[in-house]
Amino acid sequence: MPHACTHRDPALASLIDAAVPPSIELRRRLHRHPEVMFEERQTSAAIKEVLRSLEIPFVEDLAGGTGILAHLAGGDGSPVALRADMDALPIEERTSVAWKSTVPGRMHACGHDGHVSVLVGAARVLREIARRTGLPRPVTLVFQPGEEGGGGGRMMVEEGALDGSRIGPPVRRIYGLHGWPMLGLGQVATRPGPMLAAADAFEVVIEGEGGHAALPHLVRNPVLAAGAIAASLPMLVATEVTAVDAAIVTPTMLRAGDAFNVIPQTARLAGTIRTLREETRQRLHRAIVERCEGMAAAHRCRAEVRIREGYPITVNDPETCGHFDEVLAGAIGLERVEAFPAPTMGAEDFAYYGRVVPACFFALGLQAVDGPRVPPLHSPFFDFEDRAIPTGIAAMTSLALAG
Repeated sequence: MPHACTHRDPALASLIDAAVPPSIELRRRLHRHPEVMFEERQTSAAIKEVLRSLEIPFVEDLAGGTGILAHLAGGDGSPVALRADMDALPIEERTSVAWKSTVPGRMHACGHDGHVSVLVGAARVLREIARRTGLPRPVTLVFQPGEEGGGGGRMMVEEGALDGSRIGPPVRRIYGLHGWPMLGLGQVATRPGPMLAAADAFEVVIEGEGGHAALPHLVRNPVLAAGAIAASLPMLVATEVTAVDAAIVTPTMLRAGDAFNVIPQTARLAGTIRTLREETRQRLHRAIVERCEGMAAAHRCRAEVRIREGYPITVNDPETCGHFDEVLAGAIGLERVEAFPAPTMGAEDFAYYGRVVPACFFALGLQAVDGPRVPPLHSPFFDFEDRAIPTGIAAMTSLALAG
């Protein structure tokens, strides 16, 4: 698939094609210099450099200092926002691409370099349309830091990204995308309702009574309690969640002891909870506390359970999703617009925007039919597919124009 847009409007296709090369150049530049959450200073500077060259007004220093909110004035159509996240991950890159990360232990393993480049490309196209004919509606561009666990989306909302207090009028609808290795190159997909899960964390501190490993009858072994709890927690899904719902409870850390012949005083267990319904989320929280405390007591130990709520469920507005399907079918062709088959247990802080205004989060396909398998997100071998950038720009531009 060439670096070319197949938008059905020839004039718009020409503008998108012109925006692709600098977007690819920017994407590779960002990939070489990845920055983790709330440290995206070079990334933010690169975005502002382009916005200034395009004479697009913006406000900066949001969400801890690197967030940017840009605005394109338009007609009396309903104001719309487009969002991209900017941060990289603390992963050592293992690709062999020419634009490989130059920062040890840091890489764009989730494709946020591609997301930024798509939105900057859309900004180029929309700015040119604004110069030629004017935009039918105001458009706000949201460049947010800290998606990878930092809640940058929540911070952007709290600091006025959508309510019109910082720049432009209040937003009435927002769109965001994510590169998707499991979807074909040139395709887009979304679904109404829950699309990504809530992601919460649990931590359990189990207190026993330590002593000599040769005298277990004289102590209270927290390691045995922790092991029993770790094996039991995933089973809560079978007993607490209806078969037509979905949830995951996964222990991921268990730490205890320093010597083979000493029963420790304390064991620590932690893991993740993923849910697609708020009712299920709260039910599992209660069940985890009850199970941990009960099983610890059965082992003559005591458990202190802490549950930390993370990102909420990413819920797509049904009407906005229907509008997405209609707009993209007309812009790039019905055959390239798919239904996202089922919610995924990954999480996204785009969820915070959807709690304020109608929102649609969609997948941008990265997997070429004739190409090698694209590694999964967060893999040290992942690299965003540059050939997806034209479709991403076409999608974002078309949604901005149509509202």
